[in-house]
Amino acid sequence: MRDLEGLLVVAVEQAVAAPYCSARLADAGARVIKIERPEGDFARGYDRMVEGQSAYFVWLNRGKESLRLDLKNPEDHALLGRLLDQADVFIQNLAPGAIGRMGYGMAELRRKRPELITCSISGYGEDGPRRDQKAYDLLIQAETGLASITGSPTEEARVGVSICDIGAGITAHAAILQALIGRGRTGQGRQIEVSLFHAMADWMNVPYLQARYGGRPPQREGLRHPTIAPYGVFPCADGAILISIQNQREWRMLCDQVLGDAAMADDPRFHDNTARIENRAELDARVAALFQQHGREELAAKLDAAKIAYGRLNGMADLMEHPQNRLISVSTDGGPVELIAPGAIVAGDAPTYGKVPGVGEHDDAIRAEFG
Repeated sequence: MRDLEGLLVVAVEQAVAAPYCSARLADAGARVIKIERPEGDFARGYDRMVEGQSAYFVWLNRGKESLRLDLKNPEDHALLGRLLDQADVFIQNLAPGAIGRMGYGMAELRRKRPELITCSISGYGEDGPRRDQKAYDLLIQAETGLASITGSPTEEARVGVSICDIGAGITAHAAILQALIGRGRTGQGRQIEVSLFHAMADWMNVPYLQARYGGRPPQREGLRHPTIAPYGVFPCADGAILISIQNQREWRMLCDQVLGDAAMADDPRFHDNTARIENRAELDARVAALFQQHGREELAAKLDAAKIAYGRLNGMADLMEHPQNRLISVSTDGGPVELIAPGAIVAGDAPTYGKVPGVGEHDDAIRAEFG
């Protein structure tokens, strides 16, 4: 029996954050009924790159049942009520206040059924002066200051995945699992609120504390460490590689075994980390000139032998062939799709992953079951 088998999750959801959360519940065995607009979740139309389907939608909606509802239609409105009468968890990420105006406010639902766990996901929260401000991932990266510490010294940059959406989905997932544990002990559900802003602002606590109490907000450094050198990216003859020197032993090993210049370790300009930071431009130029004489895998072998931490600067082609990948396959209307597996492994568990539903694929069956 899977961990969440027997639980019913109803999700009035769209886009990324809420679907991320409910997909992880479905992976664990919960029955997730995804409520879509009559035209379907707009994330279905983000692109057509995965066997004619959206990459985001395929990633975030495996194992769910798709039910189309027009919640302005009295019959569909009543059907949602019947679903919620049996649900263990209700997730929604409509605009703040919208679900309440439809007659399904979270507090009222829990007054009727105290055992119900509800979770609302929004951009800025359910109250506060900016609760109605429209919120998308890149906008929240800017609002929380994430963009100010990401990028090169001369230009801010977007984190290349929808980190605020994903962070909110992770936060909601953890809160729902905690609520399920609490309900198992007390019989009482929970009313949970998560926002993209607050989830990402929490992740920003280290730069926040550095700025507030240290008076030193982090500076954008691109692919290099602000206070350790050499620690960053260096071009090779056929690509680029990052190295991380953490102590004097590693510095000496780098000079001797990788750079082939043991005397460089005692050069007054580079003999300790303080000196290396003060002379970073010259140091980086020296290291880069030596690295460019070698191929990336040749350097990787040298760094391995010297026990120096490194990482290849990979692109998507490299990731697709990465030897550490764990892959799963899911069924879709366009055929089977290979995905990178979720990050956690449970010993002895052989997880299975459900189909990505077509729009309204389960309309008739769910209407018959709950009609």
